[in-house]
Amino acid sequence: MDTNIAGGTNKHIFTNLLRLEALAREVMEPGAFDFIAGGAEDEVTLRRNREDFERITLRPRVLVDVSNVDTSTTLLGAPVSMPVLLAPAVGHKLCCDVGEIATARAATEAGVIMVVSTLATVSMEDIAAASDAPRWFQLYVYKDREVTRMLVQRAETAGYKALCVTVDVPHIGHRERDLRNAFNFPEKYPFANFTGIGLESLPVGVAGISNLGAYATSKWDPSLGWKDIGWLASLSSLPVVIKGVLTAEDALLAAEHGAAAVIVSNHGGRQLDSVSSSVAALPEVVEAVGDRLEVLMDGGVRRGTDVLKALALGARAVLIGRPYLYGLALAGQEGALRVLEILREELATTMALAGRPTLPGVDRGLVQIRRGE
Repeated sequence: MDTNIAGGTNKHIFTNLLRLEALAREVMEPGAFDFIAGGAEDEVTLRRNREDFERITLRPRVLVDVSNVDTSTTLLGAPVSMPVLLAPAVGHKLCCDVGEIATARAATEAGVIMVVSTLATVSMEDIAAASDAPRWFQLYVYKDREVTRMLVQRAETAGYKALCVTVDVPHIGHRERDLRNAFNFPEKYPFANFTGIGLESLPVGVAGISNLGAYATSKWDPSLGWKDIGWLASLSSLPVVIKGVLTAEDALLAAEHGAAAVIVSNHGGRQLDSVSSSVAALPEVVEAVGDRLEVLMDGGVRRGTDVLKALALGARAVLIGRPYLYGLALAGQEGALRVLEILREELATTMALAGRPTLPGVDRGLVQIRRGE
């Protein structure tokens, strides 16, 4: 096992993100690990998210001056060190004691955007106080629209730069690992954005559904529709990002309803199984919306080559989720930061070897997609 004993502390040293899952399994409580690692039903989409990256071949150019490689870019006008964001994820305290504070500090040090979950185990205000980097707030829309209004307005007051609306969870997917483990989100980690208003604690899970599933069913609004995007935008001055788009049709609707960006995402394979991988859905979304809004994607990103492939297919940036959570579990803030450092190092090397020293030079000609074998 990759370990280093220094100063009496046993710290995991990892050299690539593909090793992280096995290392994290060794140190995490089994139910918590499966909650993070698992997907829906047969986990077909979870596997596709990786497999489809492997079907994309790079077509490098040579004799290009790559003495200076620049991974920096902008996202909704904000400068970032590289086109990688930290995706929203519930309950970082499942991975380390200080939870989202560690994540926020790693994002600040790395110069990337953290997207903070509605269901964070640290309040959005405390996360903001710990981070100088740009932050987006991820929103689940509640049946009680005053709760939704409160979340949006607090995010704007706390200095968040965008509202990231997750639209692919009208119900929680059938996550069989959680059911087999009878996993319920621990009561000791309440959702800190709701402290004092009666929504911070989860109900008791029942047969066939976790307590998180029961919470989503009772609190989140399954009637959410395109008509509501304008209402959400009216609550603040924050640009609206739609997360969970997999088709050209929905991407066009997002543009028509005033979204500033869409995230091509299948929720890490955790919602509807047997849908397309995000990277396979990316080209049709990009082709549909053109320059009308920024297109991002998540799902299966584990290498700098994956980042470059997504950019070549038209993504402005990618988001990662499980890798940084595993980094948190292994070494807290230092582990999450190391995940980001590895991706930046790999991306810079890949750009140089591909003959694309700057991100504006990354184009569709860099990749070729091999069809199913």
